[in-house]
Amino acid sequence: MASKGAGMSFSRKSYRLTSDAEKSGVTGIVHEKLLNDYLHHIFSSPDHAPPTTTSRKPLNFQNLPEHMDQLLQVDNEDEESQEEVEGRLGPSTVVLDHTGGFEGLLLVDDDLLGVIGHSNFGTIRSTTCVYKGKWVYEVLISSQGLMQIGWCTINCRFNQEEGVGDTHNSYAYDGNRVRKWNVTTTNYGKAWAAGDIVSCLIDLDDGTLSFCLNGVSLGTAFENLSRGLGMAYFPAISLSFKESVAFNFGSRPLRYPVAGFRPLQDPPCADLVRAQRLLGCFRAVLSVELDSVEGRLVQKDSSEWQLQGQPTVLLTLAHIFHRFAPLLRKVYLVEAVLMGFLLGIVEKGTPVQAQSLVHQVLDLLWLFMEDYEVQDCLKQLMMSLLRLYRFSPIVPDLGLQIHYLRLTISILRHEKSRKFLLSNVLFDMLRSVVFFYIKSPLRVEEAGLHELIPTTWWPHRSSREGRESKEVKEETTEERQRRRAYERGCQRLKKRIEVVEELQVQILKLLLDNKDDNGGEASRYIFLTKFRKFLQENASGRGNMPMLCPPEYMVCFLHRLISALRFYWDEYKASNPRASFSEEAYIPPQIFYNGKVDYFDLQRLGGLLSHLRKTLKDDLASKANIVIDPMELQAATMDDLDEDEEPAPAAAQRPMQALAIGGALPLPRPGWLSSPTLGRANRFLSTAAVSLMTPRRPLSTSDKVKVRTLSVEQRTREDIEGSHWNEGLLLGRPPEEPEQLLTENSLLEVLDGTIMMYNLSVHQQLGKMVGVSDDVSEYAMALRDTEDKLRRCPKRRKDILAELTKSQKVFSEKLDHLSRRLAWVHATVYSQEKMLDIYWLLRVCLRTIEHGDRTGSLFAFMPEFYLSVAINSYSALKNYFGPVHSMEELPGYEETLTRLAAILAKHFADTRIVGTDIRDSLMQALASYVCYPHSLRAVERIPEEQRIAMVRNLLAPYEQRPWAQTNWILVRLWRGCGFGYRYTRLPHLLKTKPEDANLPSLQKPCPSTLLQQHMADLLRQGPDVAPSFLNSVLNQLNWAFSEFIGMIQEIQQAAERLERNFVDSRQLKVCATCFDLSVSLLRVLEMTITLVPEIFLDWSQPTSEMLLRRLAQLLNQVLNRVTAERNLFDRVVTLRLPGLESVDHYPILVAVTGILVQLLVHGPASETERATSVLLADPCFQLRSICYLLGQPEPPAPGTALPAPDRKRFSLQSYTDYISAEELAQVEQMLAHVTAASAQAAAASLPTSEDDLCPICYAHPISAVFQPCGHKSCKACINQHLMNNKDCFFCKATIVSVDDWDKASNTSTSAA
Repeated sequence: MASKGAGMSFSRKSYRLTSDAEKSGVTGIVHEKLLNDYLHHIFSSPDHAPPTTTSRKPLNFQNLPEHMDQLLQVDNEDEESQEEVEGRLGPSTVVLDHTGGFEGLLLVDDDLLGVIGHSNFGTIRSTTCVYKGKWVYEVLISSQGLMQIGWCTINCRFNQEEGVGDTHNSYAYDGNRVRKWNVTTTNYGKAWAAGDIVSCLIDLDDGTLSFCLNGVSLGTAFENLSRGLGMAYFPAISLSFKESVAFNFGSRPLRYPVAGFRPLQDPPCADLVRAQRLLGCFRAVLSVELDSVEGRLVQKDSSEWQLQGQPTVLLTLAHIFHRFAPLLRKVYLVEAVLMGFLLGIVEKGTPVQAQSLVHQVLDLLWLFMEDYEVQDCLKQLMMSLLRLYRFSPIVPDLGLQIHYLRLTISILRHEKSRKFLLSNVLFDMLRSVVFFYIKSPLRVEEAGLHELIPTTWWPHRSSREGRESKEVKEETTEERQRRRAYERGCQRLKKRIEVVEELQVQILKLLLDNKDDNGGEASRYIFLTKFRKFLQENASGRGNMPMLCPPEYMVCFLHRLISALRFYWDEYKASNPRASFSEEAYIPPQIFYNGKVDYFDLQRLGGLLSHLRKTLKDDLASKANIVIDPMELQAATMDDLDEDEEPAPAAAQRPMQALAIGGALPLPRPGWLSSPTLGRANRFLSTAAVSLMTPRRPLSTSDKVKVRTLSVEQRTREDIEGSHWNEGLLLGRPPEEPEQLLTENSLLEVLDGTIMMYNLSVHQQLGKMVGVSDDVSEYAMALRDTEDKLRRCPKRRKDILAELTKSQKVFSEKLDHLSRRLAWVHATVYSQEKMLDIYWLLRVCLRTIEHGDRTGSLFAFMPEFYLSVAINSYSALKNYFGPVHSMEELPGYEETLTRLAAILAKHFADTRIVGTDIRDSLMQALASYVCYPHSLRAVERIPEEQRIAMVRNLLAPYEQRPWAQTNWILVRLWRGCGFGYRYTRLPHLLKTKPEDANLPSLQKPCPSTLLQQHMADLLRQGPDVAPSFLNSVLNQLNWAFSEFIGMIQEIQQAAERLERNFVDSRQLKVCATCFDLSVSLLRVLEMTITLVPEIFLDWSQPTSEMLLRRLAQLLNQVLNRVTAERNLFDRVVTLRLPGLESVDHYPILVAVTGILVQLLVHGPASETERATSVLLADPCFQLRSICYLLGQPEPPAPGTALPAPDRKRFSLQSYTDYISAEELAQVEQMLAHVTAASAQAAAASLPTSEDDLCPICYAHPISAVFQPCGHKSCKACINQHLMNNKDCFFCKATIVSVDDWDKASNTSTSAA
């Protein structure tokens, strides 16, 4: 190890301890008197009362070992070594009883101190019990869910429903429900949160049991405990699925020791005394300097100490570490002695001084200790640091967290220590992501938020949504002052949090350093290896329990990683002008197919990687110069077929890592589990001896080599960064990709992993944290309602006033608490800086997708999560960061919206994308996009050819594809233009509880005339576009409405049964969905008829008559079903069942009315008459159904005015807020026209023989004959049939042609 002091190099061998006489002749040793004074100063007696100069024995390096033996002699060592302690039974090392003291399924850590619930309510106890005296142990709460922590006896029997506290002689505290348990339960204590420490105290002298939370007593929980013969109490816990804790029985110093109570496991007192004395000697070395010229000792501040290579000092240190090194391998001594010493250095000195001294201390550790000793010491030191950081309470200045992070930075600045920790500890044994997390305080008063934010405020949002006008209440002067005071408090809090965040970013900058490659691999490439495995374990374990890396940790890790990544990206740009800024970052497409980066089993846009390599191997060869060996292709195929079989070497290397009743179960090591002790859980306990399922692929690299892929561990710096003959990660650049230097290749891989992190769990957590803001809104609404009631309440009703005042106080206190907590959430999760990070990721994904799209077929290699992150990050920016921060304030906002619109418009029907989930996500994103004016305008700004292509895909026939979302998109483009179609919420729902106004379905209408025009132009082009599209729409309308009618029949029958019964909620949901689909399909037909009426009314086109007859048939069926007096539809609507809120007369009848008005009122007279004749000719037509629209039971007499509507009956005249006077006049005109035409048709109609009617519909006369079979039907039936099938109705012969048939002419021909 090269010492940094004085530029000198010291070999470990030079300072081996010897006792021969040559020692005194070593050059550089000071003279005897000065050496004697120096050694006596360093190795003074423990009582710090050194003898006089004349009486003390001279010290030199020959007799120093003997003197140190006396110095380290512990008087009461023999007493402490006794194994039996009165009042305690069991092993002296206390752990969890994993052999028989548990019930249910549990995962325990290597050290048998951490446990994770893996079943409904598992229970486990310790190996040691107590029967006399006062005892305490601590529990570190890793998750704040359902747990019961306390004590039990050996006779307590537990199961999956009853745990600690649910039986006699078992006692528990439950901070999740804030209760205590002993068969019965009562309120007790405070709510706990993840990161809290619970102290469990039992006093068997007085027979009492109590608990503390973070060192604060919660009071006596139980008294009069059963004591006596056979009564001994074990520490025990019951915890539900996924919950995790870690126990400290005394193997580490208690965080909150309690006077008079001793831990269950005795501390190593003798070793502790020795370690403290040796530390005192080491401190003395740091605080004194030898002045050999003047022959005296010079006192100095330890922060100024420098290792100058003096042999006397080095030999002294060698003697100290010879005794100190074995002690520094023990976790208790590291945490109690070394940790306190290093924290003292950080707290007292300036950052520069602290860094220098810690660096020299680590130099000395590596110099004087064996490698395995210093490695164990660093491992225990980092584990202790992580534990201290995670389980420290939140204080107003975050001082504790800051000190622990500063010490972590000081340690990681030491190159050799950093590389060792990064290679072996940070990601392998610890959950180092904890260092980047700032936990949210559950109890704001304990976190000091009252002092930081003395004044609270919350936004007053409008609670009603319905008609377009909203009342905006003016902000009063008092409210404005409160808001500004609250904002100032939030800024104070944010500044304190930013200090912690900056320290966390510094840690990542150290881990991403790539210039420390002296004598080994640079830190960044070690980090890349560990980071990729971390991503693999979280991606492979997604959906499995227990959760791997908690989402709240991922959010913080993501933001810190982005900050460090952009720092190094722009730093590289500063030294390489040809490189790009981080604002222009993207992932080159060749990374997705050249095999340099492993994406595990994540889905690609085109399907499985092995399938893509086989089908696109020619494209890879021609575009990217990548040739795949056929033998390797075959091996990859066999690997996919045999992926359930584990390679023998991997199986052989796995240890026996699971214990259960009846023996050991060989299980794969669960990677990166949610270990409460920050390590890896590797024992699976099961009372039923049930093993965990083996993952489909082992997490270690497969022995079967993938095509042109290096395992993560095998890659070198050259494989990543490349060289003059090797492009590294950028191998296989396609011709469409520009030859532009972006940045270092390693940073591209970090960026790729960051995007994957967002997809794994960050987006989900961002949505979850919005719940705090929603709670504030709900309580604010409740408080306003209560205050309104107080103002209206008569003063004589004192009882009501008292209750309302009490409610007002409760709501105000809750809002005070939530508003302060919301300030914390906004500072840590939803700040402006965090918003810019997510926005940057969105823009990176957009550029990556654009570059990948240019590669043609190779676009299929892109992982699906890039499109998912582009969609989800936009959704997060739009929905999660408001109202404090608006997306419209972001730089380049309009351009970004347009680019995302272009991607959605192009790829929602991209044939290169085969995954149904990602296709659905694209479709839903586009549907949401067109619901908001600003994003709809972005769609209109994309190039015209892309808009037309999008509309063409929307008009593709609905068969053989998911059509509901595309139909919804077309409806949104029309909403605001249709008949009575300007509402946001249906009229009958306005009095119900308001819904989330951010839902796409509740946005104000924003039709797009530009896209409507594209639709009209496309429907006019070509003979097949409009018929195929409309035929599919009519088919789906027929299906949806028929399904709806069938379901409401079943619902009505169930409701009429005398016995009590319940309608399945899923059936109600499906029923409502079919109704909504019917309405939306009718609206699409209305839009089509409005934009392109000639499709139905210009009978020179071959399919117009058939489409018009089908449309009339369906319209009549809908009207008859919905408007019949006291019919099925009426009865179901009257029931108002939950789940069927959207089912009502208005939405479906106004849609039908809009179609009828377009057909019968607008347009030339010839077309109107043609539509009228088809409508009246349909056998299902009933004039009464048309009259129903205006509330008339029968058609009015000619020349009479319409009577006023009956309020008990449905009438469009009752919805004057939703239907204009002009629209009502058109309905009246239509009714008058249909009434007159119906009377005229009835007078002119002639009876028709049944033999002359179409044998299919019995509604129209026979008018067509099929060739060659000769069977006959009406033209409407055969034309509709030929849209989907070419076989005859009757004989199944293939129809070659259809000829006109007239009875009279055919009769005369037969007679002749």
